[in-house]
Amino acid sequence: MAEFPSVRPDRHSYLSVHAVNIYVKDQEWSRAFYVEKLGFEVAFDARLQSGDRWLAVAPPDGSAVLALVAPKPSSKEHTMIGRSTGVMFVAEDVLARYEEWRRRGVHFLWTPRLRRVEYQRSPSGECDPGQRPVWGGIFTRFRDIDGNTFGLAGFDVVNREIEANRRRIADRLEADRRAARELEIAKQVQARLFPQRLPLLNSLEYAGVCVQARQVGGDYHDYLDLGHGRFGLAIADIAGKGMAAALLMANLQANLRSQCATASDQPEVFLNCVNQLFYENTHESAYATLFFGEYDDETRVLRYANCGHLAGLLLRSGGAVERLESTCTVVGLFRDWNCQVAQVRLMPGDLLALYTDGITESLSTTRTRNTESYV
Repeated sequence: MAEFPSVRPDRHSYLSVHAVNIYVKDQEWSRAFYVEKLGFEVAFDARLQSGDRWLAVAPPDGSAVLALVAPKPSSKEHTMIGRSTGVMFVAEDVLARYEEWRRRGVHFLWTPRLRRVEYQRSPSGECDPGQRPVWGGIFTRFRDIDGNTFGLAGFDVVNREIEANRRRIADRLEADRRAARELEIAKQVQARLFPQRLPLLNSLEYAGVCVQARQVGGDYHDYLDLGHGRFGLAIADIAGKGMAAALLMANLQANLRSQCATASDQPEVFLNCVNQLFYENTHESAYATLFFGEYDDETRVLRYANCGHLAGLLLRSGGAVERLESTCTVVGLFRDWNCQVAQVRLMPGDLLALYTDGITESLSTTRTRNTESYV
């Protein structure tokens, strides 16, 4: 199938040509001519409910579609086989295309010749040779196997636009390549921000993973060794997505790790410091939901603060489910911020699940996957 040009995003509406009918005696012979001699591609080839074959070909860029129609001998359209089609093909190098097609057996009516150059006219109707020409170029005509004739031309203004478009494409590809490389580096850097080692605990087995929907994102989880048999775990979801969220995620991670020395003694003070730093170092609309828990390996008590995050799910060994709901609002959005801490004891066989909205919003495999992190 030929590839067709996409609709220009800067246009609110568009109008395009679907196909031009070319009347031929035998569709299969004509298909071979256009594909093998002209290098066209098959755009459509299907059987209609009427039993007629719908066959169309297109030049390599897919900018035009020729429907090869084999009319019935008794029809009016059959008399139109072998006439001038009025279709003009434009080539960047007409002479090269002429030589290529001629070697393949395409019949040209004459060798390519220069056409006169027309200049813009003044309101009085006079030509101004000092102005840029409207167009000028080279032109010829050729026939297909049924005698249908087509024009082949190359215009200076078209060639200039082709060259300019080629440069634009090359620049865009280079910019895309640089952006992809920078995103890959950012992905590698962000991967190092996630826990690289797990503090050893006697009474708790734990694990976590983050699967980004994009190359980088704002979901975050971490494990903090607080000393004296105490262990901190955090999971957060930065507002936003992509690179901006990833930068905010790095900022939040730095705040958590730099202030964690006070977490085991005074988690409220610790989280207030984190909120203050995040508020001062980010844009006024930046914020994050955060679940932070401080676990005592000896008593198995989990003191936690749920800062606007999704409720943690504590699945008791007996089958009961407890929801660790929010204890305070999100971090980073308000200067004056109060943190409330709750606690729960984990028993043998219990399971605690913490997660981000990438889990709750992934309703099926057909939907766009969000970033998901869980511990």
